[in-house]
Amino acid sequence: MSASAKFQEITDRKFMSRALTLARRASGDTSPNPIVGAVLVRAGSIIGEGWHHRAGLAHAETEALQDCAARGNKPRGATLYVTLEPCSTHGQTPPCTQAILEAGIKTVVVGAIDPNPKHSGHGIGLLESAGVRIRRSSLEAKAVALNPPFNHWIVSGRPLVTVKSAMTFDGKIATASGESKWITGKPARLEGMKLRRKADAILVGVNTIVGDDPSLTYRSQQAVQHRLRRFVLDPSARIPLRSTVVTDDPHGLTTIIVNQSAPAGRVLALKKKVDVWVCPTKIKLDLGWVLDKMGRIKITSLLVEGGGETNAEFLLNGYAHQVEFFYAPMILGGRDTKRCVAGLGVQSIKEAIRLADVKYRWVGVDLMLSARVESR
Repeated sequence: MSASAKFQEITDRKFMSRALTLARRASGDTSPNPIVGAVLVRAGSIIGEGWHHRAGLAHAETEALQDCAARGNKPRGATLYVTLEPCSTHGQTPPCTQAILEAGIKTVVVGAIDPNPKHSGHGIGLLESAGVRIRRSSLEAKAVALNPPFNHWIVSGRPLVTVKSAMTFDGKIATASGESKWITGKPARLEGMKLRRKADAILVGVNTIVGDDPSLTYRSQQAVQHRLRRFVLDPSARIPLRSTVVTDDPHGLTTIIVNQSAPAGRVLALKKKVDVWVCPTKIKLDLGWVLDKMGRIKITSLLVEGGGETNAEFLLNGYAHQVEFFYAPMILGGRDTKRCVAGLGVQSIKEAIRLADVKYRWVGVDLMLSARVESR
């Protein structure tokens, strides 16, 4: 690599890193859109920067151009660093490729290609055909890693599913009587809230509602608004009508999922308070149908915080993509204590669910495991 090429690489990494940092500021805020950051550079100095704040608002490229103008700078001839390929179609906002061309930007350095099969490469092609120079960033892997939920949803039509659970070192989530508060410490519970902050929706089984009556909301010391959709798997519609998720202020964000054999009276009573989905099955809920329906209403990420049976349904049937497990330094033991993953289990080691990209870290006295679930 020549000296000039090496200098260019160092420069590109510097400003793309800044764009990545800006994008992360909106983590959890832009769904169903991806998080994106952008930086405008001339002669080695930043003349404007921005990030996509929320769906329906200006995209990162437009934010950077507006910031450039607010600083009294002109973008013509500048280089734009953007973490995701600029969009080329009209949505809630005009296409970013149009804004780039109108601003007279000379070069665009792209972090990741748009994963949407309908749009992938179109933005780059349009800009190149108009004479804009395109460079691909060496930080592509980091740019792609910004948006796992969007990347999955836009291709599959279903949300990215993360199973989250807090348990003892022997894998128990509650005593035989159902007592579970609090297995993990406050730092771990705060990390759990951060996971909710990044999710579009949370899901539990009806047994969790009956046993604990949780609120399933995002709670923070900061006044941050996050509309977390709440789903309850309840085939027989036996959720108490006085439960928190049915009666609290955000009950409009609650959906109860029942099957066709659920008592009509119970379903009608629930519909007066919350949203109800009737799954086209008579006994067991079809999770594929549930995830498809979630995808159609633009839920890109789902956090499953169920008990052992619900966790097993997602993990053992191939519906989970990630796990976030918290292990507390205690042991419950016992045949009747509640397991993190119950169900029938697998019949052989070959059928075991394998985890990849495993990361461990201490959160207070508790151990947090983050991993990707390998396809079976």
